[in-house]
Amino acid sequence: NGILNVILNFFGFESVNILGDENLVTYGIVVAGLWPQIAYCMILYLTGLNAVNPELIEAGRLDNAKGWRMLWYVILPQLKPATFIAVVVTVIGSLRSFDFIAIMTDGGPWGSSSVLAFFMYEQALSEHGFRMGYGAAIAVVLFLIMLVYIVGFLTKMYQDEKRH
Repeated sequence: NGILNVILNFFGFESVNILGDENLVTYGIVVAGLWPQIAYCMILYLTGLNAVNPELIEAGRLDNAKGWRMLWYVILPQLKPATFIAVVVTVIGSLRSFDFIAIMTDGGPWGSSSVLAFFMYEQALSEHGFRMGYGAAIAVVLFLIMLVYIVGFLTKMYQDEKRH
């Protein structure tokens, strides 16, 4: 059931069990996880579009930039900070994507949708084992991966602020 299968059935195709197919489950969880991120990214881009320098747009018009050229060479370079923040926040959010997997698939089918955060839970707290030390070690690895992204984000922000 679901809107995708209703649409597929309407056009004569067979239903697809996205969360039950080990080849499709990752894509289903990625789409479900990105859905709320789209709204957040749109807010970032709307804020970035409000900060676009109108003098640069006017200069682009004088240079006969229209359509895709205006977007690619004038507007998108000014949206670079918003794009950077959106990518970093989305990557960090995906590293802690325990809730979607626990609710939607519980790591299945056959562990194909398990990620590091869910694996940490399975090792430390689930019925598969009560291995707190191993779960804590996985948490440290997850923290170090996030730390790399956070340090990179803060370094980039600091360099941008220092340049301006």
